Amino acid sequence: MKGYVISGIQQMGIGVVNVMEAWNWYNRNFGMDCRVFEEEAEARLMLPYTGGQPRSRHAVLALNLQSGGGFEIWQYKGREPVPAKEPVQIGDLGILFCKIKAKNCNEAYARFRETSVETLSVPQQNPAGKPGFFVKDLYGNIFQIVEANDWFRNEDKHTGGSFGAIIGVSDIEKSRTIYSDILGYDQVVYDSTAVFPDLAALPGGDKACRRILLRRSVPFAGPFSKVLGNSEIELISTPVPGKKIFEGRFWGDPGFIHLCYDMRGMDELKSYCESKGYPFTVDSKKAHEGNSFDMGEAAGHFSYIEDPDGTLIEFVETHKVPLLKKLGWYLDLRQRDPQKSLPDWMLGMMRFSRVKA
Repeated sequence: MKGYVISGIQQMGIGVVNVMEAWNWYNRNFGMDCRVFEEEAEARLMLPYTGGQPRSRHAVLALNLQSGGGFEIWQYKGREPVPAKEPVQIGDLGILFCKIKAKNCNEAYARFRETSVETLSVPQQNPAGKPGFFVKDLYGNIFQIVEANDWFRNEDKHTGGSFGAIIGVSDIEKSRTIYSDILGYDQVVYDSTAVFPDLAALPGGDKACRRILLRRSVPFAGPFSKVLGNSEIELISTPVPGKKIFEGRFWGDPGFIHLCYDMRGMDELKSYCESKGYPFTVDSKKAHEGNSFDMGEAAGHFSYIEDPDGTLIEFVETHKVPLLKKLGWYLDLRQRDPQKSLPDWMLGMMRFSRVKA
């Protein structure tokens, strides 16, 4: 027994140059309208990734209640964000593209075209025969739209939230210790090497690469598993690895900065990660002597590990979360069974935190 429970992808971290401009775009185009928290503060515990100094930042965690992981939209304050010198491309190392779940790819594609979102490709089949296509946000970040069939609410939106990521790695077998063992994506949907037509429109998409799509054979469990839903991880490698996406830059600079999982059982997770050779590089529980880390409107513990190429995976054990902030109603998850999902009516209360785009 590993002893910890993962509820699903809590959020994809996205570094931006203007947090409110970015959130408005994600709200309008991906339905990220539920504000879980918003805070301006110093990031004091991420010193290994912020040049050894605390850094001021403005962050928003937003969620789409139809289903899927949220976005942590993150902007430096008092420091000019440093963009990548070159566009991210296949072969690079790190989080290349964020997956977004859709009910129907063709309908989502038509909607994006109507709203003038930049589409990079038309819906095409991946090696498993499932359709998907790629879009670009206002900062050049690329998202893959893929079909999914698990939904928490029907809110008449054409997409849900984060459904996983396409991650560039140098050694797929070595990386699977993180993604298949620790995170539980143990089911191989396909493992193919070729030049792939569905990737052709992407930077570096004309190169031969190996790609392996992973899903979980055991569903996520825990308090937020119903709303966060299923997800998938796709690992891509090329014969000659490219650049590390955040080489010479800080965590929080523009791009996909981390992939975060909501979980219960931080102590057990820490022991298991250490046994696999991936110790925590950041540990808020240790830094705060076991006390919750206060994020203004939410609280809990968080930690980070690095995959073999330095890509950051975050874990958050949520203790306090706002359900109805106007009435001061916060939920303490420490008093609940870590295996059980919260009831639908309780999760649905988060809709009262909506912000219009």
